Amino acid sequence: MELISALQFLRLNDVTEAWVDTVWDLEFTERKPLDDAIEEELTASDEKSFRALYQCLLAHADDHQSVGSDGASQSIWVVLGESGTSVKSLVAVLSSFILAAKSKGANVHQRVNSLSAASLYLLLLRIPGSIGNKVFHEVLLDTCLDLTSHCWPQDSGKKRKKDILKSSQSEGKRSKPQRKDTAEMEVDEEEEEEEELHFSGRDLMRIRDAVALLVQSLLRLIQIFPLKDRPQSMIHCVQVLSKLLYFEPTIGGLIFAAEQDITKLRSIPEMAFHGLQLLCLPKHGDQKESLRRVFHQLLYVILMMKKGNRGKPSLLVPSQTILTTRNQAVQFVCHLVDELKELALPFLQILLQHICFQMVEKSEFRSHGAQAVGMLTSQMASTDYAYFIKWLSNFSRHSKMVHRLFSVDVVMVLLEQPERRPEECQDPDLVCFLTHKFLIQNLLFARRMDESPTVQGHALNCLAQCLELPSLNATKAIHNLFSASGTQTVLEGEITEARENVALLLRHVKDSKTNVRKAALQAMVGLLKHDVIPMTWENLETLSERCRDPAVSVKKKALQCVGELLSAKPECSVVQKAWLQGVVPAVVDPENSVQDKALEALDLVLLNQIKPYSVNCHLDASQRLTWNLLSLLCHECQNLSRYFSRAFTIWSKQKKFTPVFITSLISHTEADHAAGAWLLLSKVAASSPKLPCGKILDAWDTMISSKDVNVTTCCHILCVMGDIARHLNEETKDRVVGDLMSWLKTFTLPLEMISSAVETLYQLGCSEDMKQTQAFLNQHCGELVLMCESYLASIILTENRAQDLDEELMVKHLHTLGVASLQCPAKVSKRTVLLVESVLTTHSDKLAECQKELPGSLPLSQFKANSLPTRVRAHGVITLGKLSLLHEELVQKYLPVFARELELGTEVSVRNNIIVIMCDLCVRYTNIVDHYIPNISACLRDSEPVIRQQTLIMLTNLLQEEFVKWKGSLFFRFMVALVDPVPAIASLTEYCLLHLLLKKNPEMFSQHFIECIFHFNSYSKHKSYNKFPQSEREKVQFSLKGEQHREKRFRIYRFLLEHFTDAQRFNITNKINQTILACFADEELPLDADGSGILSETFSILSLKEMKLHAISSSAGVAAGEEAEEENMAAMAKAVLQAAQKKVVSQVQKKTFIENTVPLIISLKNLLEQKHSPVLGNLMSYLQVTMQDYRNEVKEFFSGDEQLASEIEFVLKTAEKEREMLEQMNTCSLAGDAKTPKAQGSVQGSPVRSRPLLPFNFATPQPPRLNFQAARLSLTDRVHRSRREEDVQSKSITLEGTVMVKGAVKDRAISTPKGFNINLTFDEGVSAILSDQGTSGESSVLHVRSSEQQAPGPRLWNVQSPLRLRKRI
Repeated sequence: MELISALQFLRLNDVTEAWVDTVWDLEFTERKPLDDAIEEELTASDEKSFRALYQCLLAHADDHQSVGSDGASQSIWVVLGESGTSVKSLVAVLSSFILAAKSKGANVHQRVNSLSAASLYLLLLRIPGSIGNKVFHEVLLDTCLDLTSHCWPQDSGKKRKKDILKSSQSEGKRSKPQRKDTAEMEVDEEEEEEEELHFSGRDLMRIRDAVALLVQSLLRLIQIFPLKDRPQSMIHCVQVLSKLLYFEPTIGGLIFAAEQDITKLRSIPEMAFHGLQLLCLPKHGDQKESLRRVFHQLLYVILMMKKGNRGKPSLLVPSQTILTTRNQAVQFVCHLVDELKELALPFLQILLQHICFQMVEKSEFRSHGAQAVGMLTSQMASTDYAYFIKWLSNFSRHSKMVHRLFSVDVVMVLLEQPERRPEECQDPDLVCFLTHKFLIQNLLFARRMDESPTVQGHALNCLAQCLELPSLNATKAIHNLFSASGTQTVLEGEITEARENVALLLRHVKDSKTNVRKAALQAMVGLLKHDVIPMTWENLETLSERCRDPAVSVKKKALQCVGELLSAKPECSVVQKAWLQGVVPAVVDPENSVQDKALEALDLVLLNQIKPYSVNCHLDASQRLTWNLLSLLCHECQNLSRYFSRAFTIWSKQKKFTPVFITSLISHTEADHAAGAWLLLSKVAASSPKLPCGKILDAWDTMISSKDVNVTTCCHILCVMGDIARHLNEETKDRVVGDLMSWLKTFTLPLEMISSAVETLYQLGCSEDMKQTQAFLNQHCGELVLMCESYLASIILTENRAQDLDEELMVKHLHTLGVASLQCPAKVSKRTVLLVESVLTTHSDKLAECQKELPGSLPLSQFKANSLPTRVRAHGVITLGKLSLLHEELVQKYLPVFARELELGTEVSVRNNIIVIMCDLCVRYTNIVDHYIPNISACLRDSEPVIRQQTLIMLTNLLQEEFVKWKGSLFFRFMVALVDPVPAIASLTEYCLLHLLLKKNPEMFSQHFIECIFHFNSYSKHKSYNKFPQSEREKVQFSLKGEQHREKRFRIYRFLLEHFTDAQRFNITNKINQTILACFADEELPLDADGSGILSETFSILSLKEMKLHAISSSAGVAAGEEAEEENMAAMAKAVLQAAQKKVVSQVQKKTFIENTVPLIISLKNLLEQKHSPVLGNLMSYLQVTMQDYRNEVKEFFSGDEQLASEIEFVLKTAEKEREMLEQMNTCSLAGDAKTPKAQGSVQGSPVRSRPLLPFNFATPQPPRLNFQAARLSLTDRVHRSRREEDVQSKSITLEGTVMVKGAVKDRAISTPKGFNINLTFDEGVSAILSDQGTSGESSVLHVRSSEQQAPGPRLWNVQSPLRLRKRI
């Protein structure tokens, strides 16, 4: 009677039989309203009434379970029958509550009652006899299960979108936005309606408790109620329980056990996992089928994806909750495999393959996916593990880039696991797959030559990480790849292979792709740190060079790498030098972030390690490194001084040089490493407010009195003395000046010290009164000038002067005269100038005749050889240039002489110095020297490489500062330097043009391009081009005319075109039409031999691939198989923009071609036919290349000349046939080679595109093996083949959803251990993973065959979708 009382609130006796019949007739698909009075009473039912009824039913169910199959079950149904309660009415009324929650805007009370009613219904189903009493209805059961998601308030549409990332499985192609179905639109409307409802925390807890009760009822149901004969309900249960895994976060770890007390399961995800485990019991059908369904749903949990009923899965935001659920799903799979053993292992293989096959490119998802694969493979026996590695080896060569990328991630996770022992594997053929060596050499290292730069870079990055692994075998495998010394028996072949691998890695460091260079740098550092490759300067120089890479990210990576290497090998001098060569020049980098990184590194390594010094103190490793680096800067790396000074300029503005730092630094001037301390002092003294002058003066006195002092240190001390001069009193200044003068008058100082001493002398004489300063300089520097003049006169005016000449002393006098004269121009007499001039000529006789009164000038047309050594003459030129800087009349006099010497001189050092002088004079006397720029630029074709290089550098500096303009032939002479026979000079020219000059004048290349055609062919018949003045010698010198120079000319054309913008390419094409083709068509230019050459070359230029617009020639979006990692949204937007741009630009270009080019082509063709000119062949070749993109529109383009249109069509067809024939011949010639099996241990190459796979909704993956025959095809053949495959693939899209052919899945899966003959599929009309033995008959499967079994794949059906046909119409 207690049960009947509990049922009273449902008013079962008041509902009409007609209403009940109507509800059952509607199949519980919609809610049928009751009478208003009954409806009102039912709506007022509270939660307690449902709970009371639930407890009564639960007590009856438990009694039945304890008593047996008699009594209890009958008593429930009998009690209901005796009381006149209709079971049919009970189910109908419960359905009314259940369906109420599906209405729009259901409130909390309705939702809780709906969930409670659903719990009651599930509990009724659990009681034996429910089937006989017709309680079970599949639709109502599914509705009850769906309440877990219907009743829980959904997030708003906008918030929900934030939790789902855009899927990146687009394979590099843009997909059209999917059309919303009506059902989806209705759901969206409901969600929008829900947005108006607000639930308090208490309301949410009520709903959550009701959901928990419903899930408990479901668990109680599936413990007793078998779903063996109800597969759809079984599938629905799995789907609902999988969704409940995300319902709420769980606290603490989960315990998975087959026997658990349901009432002790606190969290809903914990209940869901238990439910999934219960569904795998035999009572619910074939366990294999159950496992397949559960693993299928858990696949998307592990992948962190949301899978709807249709379409591709979408990515979830990897929040902490999502990650926790994923980890629990992996642990649950491991538990099932551990419990079910051999039964679950085949499905574990398939699950692993699907994880690999459906992985996306996002690094975070790949990382978590690889970790999941690692955890799951740990549950495998060694034989099964070896099978998976074998499959992974094939998968790593898949045509899709993301698959190859993910295989590298999986390898890295597997390498972290302990290595499997060979004796654990039962199959001897699979033993090789167990070793870490196989993973590194055959899977990881093989990807270093991948066709995708992303995969290449990732593989190289991981290669460096392998050396950090605890596995000794992994480290040994890396050593074997790059250093044969790691093996006991060193073979010559191993040494050669190791050298090739190192050379390949060095080439990767200079790869054209940014991410490959960065990864190769990291790999290089790893190999160097662990002594795999030697610390040679060649290897380290590569690292330091990358600190000046064009890409900012590579520069930063290089700076990081050299820093890592210095930390690992602080005592290695070669590493120290490489670090300095990389970091110090970066302080002047144009990118501020690179500057900051370099300054930070210098500050950390150098400045921060300056501590106070005492004799008894001990230098730690960091301090020793600092002083070793400073010592290198003082000696081997003095060329870095200018960059180092820039760093101190920046630091001084940041006030880094505190008094404590200065005191600590000065304390080191008495140590063994004093040279480094003086170097730093020379940099910081100028910016320090006050220095302790006493110790510096003591060091000065020591230096003056010492006979053996390092030149570099002396220069630094002199610099410091000059900086502290303003703090010295007059007496001390006079003493120091006296010391300096006595030192300079000895003329025994090295040249560097002479310059530093004169500079210090200037600083000592500086005062606020400029007249006093100049008087001081005239006194002291004038004295030096007179001494030098006297010495030169004694040498030059003496007969047999070359005899007993002290060359070194002569050079020092000339150098002193030059630097001193710059400080006292008034003290330089005409006699001094003529004496210096006589060093270069033979005027000594004239000087001897008029010693008292010398003429203002002597006739001089060219330097003449005399008896003085070349070194003296070279220094004489420099001194004469310094004297000319002071007097304009000397510039006017000597510039013609300098120019003449450049042309006719034979002494390399003299001519090199003349170039330096003339370019220096150009800065001060720009208008005068500008006329001699052609003479200077003519040296770009000098016979001496050093002259060409010096000229290039000096002219680039002048062009940068705009002291020289691109006038006359200067630009074309730079172009000729691009094809210099010395590769270093050609490379330097390219750097100067692209990175220094083009940035200042972006139109520079396009402005001179057409004139390049005329200039390099020495064609001067055009009225506008190639008209600038040149001597005959210069014309011959810079001419590239003739067939022998054709390759050089086209190298220049390609270089220019590669750096055009699309707008410049478009404009230059039109300009070529107007200025060249039109002139020949109108017969303004004659078609003689020279004219034919120009016209032929023009057509060849127009046919270059570099002439095509990038917006048209480059594919929209990212390349096939490539996806921009972490930038999918940006990549999609870029792809859309490029597609639109391509369409617009293509239409504009097409219109311009028809209107402007076609009439000229027709006119030229007629003219060339009349003249019987061989250029006609070049014209047809140009048309063949141009019309490739418009092969179906030839008649439209050339409607004015039908014969020409026919000829073009014939040429295009002939070319296509030739290509096909060539491809067939290559295939036939290589057929025999393809049968030769490849050595098992060899490294696989880059993937080759395989036969397009038929797309199914959810295909079990099987990567194609490498086709060795196809791998040998030429690049051209590969491109044509891929185009045809893409066409076939686009057609095969119509096969989506095709049902599998019967019998297609009978073969054992390749990923399944021997002995299992199971159809391993994951539902939805999918294909099986076949073994190597293949299958008979037609089947829609993914074929994998060895190279010995090159059999054709299944036939592609030519099926056309009605939707596709409708769109075409």
